[in-house]
Amino acid sequence: MMVAALTGISSQVIADLKLGRPRTIELQSAHNIITLSEVQPGDPIFLTSVAPEDLSPGDSGIILEVQLISISMKRLIEYSHASFFEERERTSARVQLRYCGTSIVKETGDLGCCKAARVDVVKCTCFHAV
Repeated sequence: MMVAALTGISSQVIADLKLGRPRTIELQSAHNIITLSEVQPGDPIFLTSVAPEDLSPGDSGIILEVQLISISMKRLIEYSHASFFEERERTSARVQLRYCGTSIVKETGDLGCCKAARVDVVKCTCFHAV
């Protein structure tokens, strides 16, 4: 099944999600926010610790169900000296996820810049010794 993919996720976050209780994570990387902008609550999503540029068939991760999504932008204005100011914007996404199972990438979609990452995955039913 072809699903959206969040990449470069910390191994500790993945281990916490595997405990089974819904968890909310906050993401600030542009490639993951772009992917989340195309996902709706109830959709399956693939998470992996592999960086987006290294994602390839055979990489492992987990499948989760999206519970809630919130994408927001914060504006910060810093004043320096009496007449100079700097404005910054930071976009972040919060997503609540519920663990469904482990999975392996079968095929990657177009992982180009400014595009949502999508992968074809196979849900694992057993593990093989290496």
